[in-house]
Amino acid sequence: MKTFGLRVVLGLIGLAAALTPAGAQQTDNSGVRFAAIDVFIDSSEPLAAWQFELRETRGLMTVVGVENGESPAFANAPYYDLEAVDRGDADKIIVADFNARSDASLPVGDTRIATIHVRLRGSLEPDYELRLIAAGDSMGRPVDAAIRLGGQDLRR
Repeated sequence: MKTFGLRVVLGLIGLAAALTPAGAQQTDNSGVRFAAIDVFIDSSEPLAAWQFELRETRGLMTVVGVENGESPAFANAPYYDLEAVDRGDADKIIVADFNARSDASLPVGDTRIATIHVRLRGSLEPDYELRLIAAGDSMGRPVDAAIRLGGQDLRR
């Protein structure tokens, strides 16, 4: 009977963890936290292609998932190394996406392009390093753009 009760309690803890709102951080006794990190690009022209690299400088981060942003032009999950994420050894990640359309559906201005889900070890605050590798229009020409996590602004 004690085993059944323990299983019920552990199941409820797991359910509570699964229902934690996106963007929230959660901490357990082992010092492992989970976070959802929104990545934004602010472009001066219609954005058809982008690529960025995200890492945590002290090795506290493991990427556990990647999802698309808010623009209908990038409705599917972006491209990234799914095998590294599945193995649990993605301590940095390069993410990219493109849309070859040249119509008005391409975003201009500040747009959330992706959300990166991470596991953080320890109690230190993460020191993220975000680098915009490329931002381009539908013809493959570079566009002036800035990338950021929250309030950070890193020019290409």
